[in-house]
Amino acid sequence: MRAIVHDVYGTPDVLRLDEIDQPVPGRGEVLLRVRAAGVDQGVWHLMAGMPYAIRAAGFGLRAPKRRVRGLDVAGRVEAVGPDVTRFRPGDEVYGTCTGSFAQYACAKEEELAPRPARLTPEQAAVVTISGCTALQALRAGRLKSGGRVLVIGASGGVGTYAVQLAKALGAAHVTGVCSASKADLVRSLGADEVVDYACEDPTDGVHRYDLVLDIAGNRPLHRLRRALTPRGTLVMVGGETDGRWLGGYHRQLWALLLSPFVRQQLRGLASTPNPEDLRALGEFIESGSLTPALDRTYPLAEVPDAVRRLRSGHARGKIAISL
Repeated sequence: MRAIVHDVYGTPDVLRLDEIDQPVPGRGEVLLRVRAAGVDQGVWHLMAGMPYAIRAAGFGLRAPKRRVRGLDVAGRVEAVGPDVTRFRPGDEVYGTCTGSFAQYACAKEEELAPRPARLTPEQAAVVTISGCTALQALRAGRLKSGGRVLVIGASGGVGTYAVQLAKALGAAHVTGVCSASKADLVRSLGADEVVDYACEDPTDGVHRYDLVLDIAGNRPLHRLRRALTPRGTLVMVGGETDGRWLGGYHRQLWALLLSPFVRQQLRGLASTPNPEDLRALGEFIESGSLTPALDRTYPLAEVPDAVRRLRSGHARGKIAISL
């Protein structure tokens, strides 16, 4: 089968299209004929092996342990392994797996759900990781009905879900921060106000919020706190800096140390997709309150270009790979 593989860490140039053996589903797994896959920041981190903490976490110190990248997936069940009870061949599903940048991939039964009828395979393939991250961030922030929410990075993969979910969960006012070229997208997602970060500092303290989501940002902690109410909550989701060892996660460590000594709640988020949140996202999707914002779709052979667009910061929402 065809798959995107890499044998060394590096830039998108290390990714290449190759012929490899088709996987065989094990106990509790299903074999998927992949119809679409999602591209997220985790793909880049695992491809580049950066920050180095990723390598130390078990993904391979000198070279990647797994050759095929890709986590988000939508596809058709081709075969099932022993003990699989929820799915059978022919079912259309979505969720996560290991190695979705391939014609076929194996996924654990509990990491999949029936694909919502409202979504195309490409739309479904970009839901799980970013959607679960946004949902978990809002829960970690203890979002209450009637609260004011600031989403920094509102036009990105996680941010586009966070804006919609905040409104669906009862936020009275959602402010999205993005570039001027993406303001129309963020407004279309339901944001009550959009701030162009090039013209206005959303953390200058003029406006205060009950919950601030800082998604893949690099603003210092003291500036983010200025945007909070006296008992507001900050949730930092990832972080994109040049740090070779921890990337932007040093801010989350500092927040963990500082939070017990201040009235505001300062939290980092290490999200993990799970079946309960996937089902919850499916309900929001079926009700019409959540729709994936799909930027572009690329064929399998152009995964390197898709990763480059993701890292360029030009994407308006999510990027999908179509097979």
